Amino acid sequence: LGSQSLGGAYSLARATLGQMVIRVALQCNEADAYLIMDDSNSAPRLLSRPGEGIYNDAGGAVEGNSPFQVVWLPDDERDAWLDKVSELSTQHGDRYSSPIVFEGNAPADIRENDLLRAAIGTPLATAPGAARAWLGAPNSIKGPTEAVFQRQSGNHLLVVGQREEASLTMLGLSMLALGAEYPPGTARFVLIQSATPGSSDAELLDRIVAAIPHEFAATRGPEIPQIINDLATELKARTSGEAGPNPPPIFIFIHGLHRFKKLRHEDEFSFSSGDADAPANTGAQFQEIITEGSSQGLHLLVSTDTFNNVNRAMSRKALTEFEMRVVFQMSANDSASLTDSPKASALGLHRALFYNEQAGTLETFRPYAAPDRGWLSTIAEKLARPAPDLAENPAG
Repeated sequence: LGSQSLGGAYSLARATLGQMVIRVALQCNEADAYLIMDDSNSAPRLLSRPGEGIYNDAGGAVEGNSPFQVVWLPDDERDAWLDKVSELSTQHGDRYSSPIVFEGNAPADIRENDLLRAAIGTPLATAPGAARAWLGAPNSIKGPTEAVFQRQSGNHLLVVGQREEASLTMLGLSMLALGAEYPPGTARFVLIQSATPGSSDAELLDRIVAAIPHEFAATRGPEIPQIINDLATELKARTSGEAGPNPPPIFIFIHGLHRFKKLRHEDEFSFSSGDADAPANTGAQFQEIITEGSSQGLHLLVSTDTFNNVNRAMSRKALTEFEMRVVFQMSANDSASLTDSPKASALGLHRALFYNEQAGTLETFRPYAAPDRGWLSTIAEKLARPAPDLAENPAG
């Protein structure tokens, strides 16, 4: 930890500062000197020369003081040496992890995701056993916050909150990440979106769809009954074994579930017409896809605005199948209903919670900001690479 002054450290418990055994102090006043070291060590206030400091690895005790002089280089010389180091790294082809930067007042940058960069830059011959969608940067020293999709019950993702741009960006970048992890022809994608045609949101989704080299079905609403019916038919074929062993996964993205009334479940006590020739009920088929689909490789990634609309759109049984949930700031009651914790009521503008019911984890993270056109164009070129020879079981 580094600070110009410890004036704001009075709110920290003394025991917390006591866990930091190594102390480095430059010239400072007497009050800061006692805070940096211990109550009997005021040596830092006696420093006088520029760049002079004291290194102490004894928890601030006087006997641990070790005076030193900071190394200083002129700006021009420092920049020249840094340029040489960068050139050597480029020549050797070295790759290093990006530095971990905690920025509380801005969304995360997708360019800092080393795992996504590796997935996009590496030609794939076989499909992964478990696919990952990266949601944002964590508030801890670990890899990006991720939702893992594999063939098991409850393996759907639900995004709830009134952060329209962040929700759409999260779905779009998840689509891009999942598309990059599968060789062409080994996965299928479905997008049901509610973005206004011609808007920046619609343009972002269109660009992502165009960049993904997979079979894609996209609609803004009119084709929903046919798409859901096709998915329900596919689900029945997989359940009965007619689809063969290990059929390719299907990722179904629904942006703004609350805007599609055809997908809402009907009351359990509603009456059926009894007509065998009547068209299938789209809402009932959708509920069946939710409850039975993930174990057969049909995974849903759904966004909606409020918990009330979640209850309108799906039954309680269907909601339990969304074991992975992202929530933005909302009331404490809604947060507890979705994540078993009221923490979402205290989230700020660029924060979200990721709840994994199966793993029993709750993680705070910063969602990614919408990428620019240049980055998406570069990604599209990389994803358009020729596919290597596939293994005998590409969807395994």
